[in-house]
Amino acid sequence: MSTPVISAREADVLELLGEHLSNAEIAARLFISVRTVESHVSSLLRKLEVPDRRALSRRAPEPVRGEPARRAPALPAPLTAFVGRARERGELAAAVTARRLVTAVGLGGVGKTRLALAVAADAAGEFADGVCFVDLVPVTDPGRVGAAVAAAMGVGEQPGRGIDDALVAALADRQALLVLDNCEQVRDGVAPFLERLLTACPGIRVLATSRARLMVPFEWVFPVPPLSRVGGGGSEAVALFLERAAAVGRAPAPAERDRIAALCERLDGMALAIELAAARWSTLGLDGLAAGLGDQLRILAGGPRADGRHRSVRAVLDWSHDLLEPQDRALLRRVSAFVAPFTAEAAAEVTAEVAGFAPLEAVAVADGLGRLAEQSLLAVTPSDTGTRYQALETLRQYGTERLADAGELDAVRSRHLAWCLAGAAGLQEGGGPDWRARFDAVAEDLRSALAWAAGRPEQRTDACRLALSMAGLAFTRNLLGEAQQRYEQAASLAAGADAAAALRQAAGVAGCRRLGDDMYRLHRAAAEAARRAGDASGAARDLAAAATAAYRFSSTFTSRVPPADEVTGLLAAARELAGDDDPAAGAAFALAEAAVVADAFGAVQGAADNTAPDTVACAERAVELAGRAGDPVARSAALDALSGAQSWAGESFAAAAAARARIDILASAPSAPARTHELIDALAMAAATAVGTGELSAARRWGSRLADQPQLAEVGDHATSWLLVADAFAGRADAVLTSSVRFLDAWEQAGRQRSFSLGPAAASVAMIHGLRGDHEARATWLTITDRTGSKEDHHHGHGAVFDAMVLLHHGNAHAALERVAPEPEQVWKWVCWVWLHWYAALRAEAAVLAGHPDARARIAAARAVVAGNPVATALVDRAQALLGGDLPRLLATAAAFEAAGCHYQGARTLLLAGGAHAAAGASALADLGLAPMAVRGWTP
Repeated sequence: MSTPVISAREADVLELLGEHLSNAEIAARLFISVRTVESHVSSLLRKLEVPDRRALSRRAPEPVRGEPARRAPALPAPLTAFVGRARERGELAAAVTARRLVTAVGLGGVGKTRLALAVAADAAGEFADGVCFVDLVPVTDPGRVGAAVAAAMGVGEQPGRGIDDALVAALADRQALLVLDNCEQVRDGVAPFLERLLTACPGIRVLATSRARLMVPFEWVFPVPPLSRVGGGGSEAVALFLERAAAVGRAPAPAERDRIAALCERLDGMALAIELAAARWSTLGLDGLAAGLGDQLRILAGGPRADGRHRSVRAVLDWSHDLLEPQDRALLRRVSAFVAPFTAEAAAEVTAEVAGFAPLEAVAVADGLGRLAEQSLLAVTPSDTGTRYQALETLRQYGTERLADAGELDAVRSRHLAWCLAGAAGLQEGGGPDWRARFDAVAEDLRSALAWAAGRPEQRTDACRLALSMAGLAFTRNLLGEAQQRYEQAASLAAGADAAAALRQAAGVAGCRRLGDDMYRLHRAAAEAARRAGDASGAARDLAAAATAAYRFSSTFTSRVPPADEVTGLLAAARELAGDDDPAAGAAFALAEAAVVADAFGAVQGAADNTAPDTVACAERAVELAGRAGDPVARSAALDALSGAQSWAGESFAAAAAARARIDILASAPSAPARTHELIDALAMAAATAVGTGELSAARRWGSRLADQPQLAEVGDHATSWLLVADAFAGRADAVLTSSVRFLDAWEQAGRQRSFSLGPAAASVAMIHGLRGDHEARATWLTITDRTGSKEDHHHGHGAVFDAMVLLHHGNAHAALERVAPEPEQVWKWVCWVWLHWYAALRAEAAVLAGHPDARARIAAARAVVAGNPVATALVDRAQALLGGDLPRLLATAAAFEAAGCHYQGARTLLLAGGAHAAAGASALADLGLAPMAVRGWTP
């Protein structure tokens, strides 16, 4: 028996179920909506095959003994007590609940972060959706501020939009406090991000810490002063010294408080300076502290008071540094290369050997880190992947200065780059349940190393390697926007054919993101790179791919859809470049012809005068040439063209077979973004065409695989669309209602987009509400249907089918007949793909129940269309039995429906049979969660 695949978010929910939390508590902990929690719980019940929440809680993983259960990212838990600042704490807490953006401004080392954490904890209860803390220290690219916030909040990308857009949509109706720490280093990214966020999300409040104001609307600046020295030995500054000194050894005697107050005065009340001095109390005593610090402070004396406070921190840092042994000094400055918490093993690799400088023994690095932590120069951070160390940002910047002063900056950064390359290679080769945690632990260092190397010509080759590695890792981590960005960055660092290859990968990621504009742009850019490299065949393939994307994915363009004349120009250019001896170029060109000339995909800009036989013939040629080329992804794309052409020709079973063949073919394709994009599309098409041919079990199987695709974890509307339709036709009301929660939540978070698959999914939910007799809910979902898909598709295609089923259920045969009044040929454009068999069969049944004079002719016409479809054939057989009053034949269709997995129609048949059978039918309907059915128009 296979192990069910549980997404990362489902694993988080399962763990919190093990703590017996309510859905509301889980939602607050994970910073998601209650509806999304409900959907995840339902999905877990299905995947783990357990009956209720109690059973789920027993399946939750056990916490590691001696450690608390893992929590979703929230406020960091400081290892030391917060001391003093009662006035500032109260004023700032009041400000963050009353104002949109509060910036706590102060010098480095004054204590902004600890004050912000304390205030956020105080104010958390005022925000229904909780508090989220984001440390911006590891963020080196101003453009990734939104991505850092999204990662902390558990918000993923949405199709057709970037991560910033997805984040704004997710937070639009939230009431939450966002704490952004250390904004000064990416101020150029923070300011525009906050301006947009606060404008679009009225319930979000932001508490930022920065060394300078952010200069954005809504901002209210709160200057953070040094610790108060008022009261001498009873001051806040002295209280901090006493608390920290006691933590590392003996507490100072009460008689020494006045001298400590004098020391704190000389340190200007700067929290970091006081803490570093207190860390040396147990070994130097007050006399040693006063003497050592006095020398440094005299050296740095003079200047205005604000500068003096800076100098007091610098003096303590210099003094603390000078007290270290030479090896510990080297270690302190060299670990400043890390921007995120690091392990002792990582530190040993980066710091132990620096060419031309004093080496550090690898075995001594761990001891040295411990000594630095004892002196409060490093913080110790326990994690799931082992003990990690981190320097506060002020200390890290100090270490970087010392690194430059020692002439070691380039050498250490090069070592750090090499460590990142090795770490990225290890992540690419290995998997396992902890892969995500291992990637997250080093991701910011990979980004930092890449940013440094990309700006240095001598590191260009390694920068390109790291960009490619980072692209693949980000794709695996489902950070699709970053994956595309890194592939494009790699292309800018590469030359010739390598640049073209990276751009093709980027185009594949854009496909997964449903960004037709980017696919088109990137394939054209790849063609230009290939042309510059002298690869005419490669350029021809890329131009053909751009032309195909313009038509095949025309509905995913977010701005301008390329006009027909522009695309045919690309096709002509591809024809000129393509050689007769390149099967891949020939296959790509044939597919582009099927897309553009024959309009096999039914594009937005497609011509209306293509005949079905010609379109099928063109698509068959593309399939043949793709087979010769031996490229599984190209074969899948060509089969998609053929499937579309066969649907247009009314060959539903052939279309379904072509769609399924794609899945088998892609199983042998190497893992790559383009393959993933094709597989997601193939699963959707396989599920859709299986619905069209009445193979509901197969449709559910493909739909379930689609719903479980990692790349769709954050886009539940697209993930569940065809599973909803299949379950609705089967009459699985509970499953539909459960999945509709995830569908609706994801659709709203995605910005309420339109898609050819979302409209039918929403309409299927409306149908289930109609069959349940909940007409208010049905009306709500019909409104959603109008906003999720094409109104023409709903009016003439799927909507006609679903509406007819509801009307027939409630005994309104004449209205049902009117809903499917047009001949199939009159609405062919809207019914031929999935809905043809259902439309024809329901049209026949409505005619019988309404007493239409052409009922017999409609039955005959429908039978010719639906032959081979188990559900539609049973519908036509039932219509025939109803027309002829043939009870045995009628009851036989009930068995046929059950065998086909269409339990609703089986129950409906028993009700139509009347007599003793009606009670069994009513019971079956009740078991399905559906309303009693009105039987009108026929008496057995």
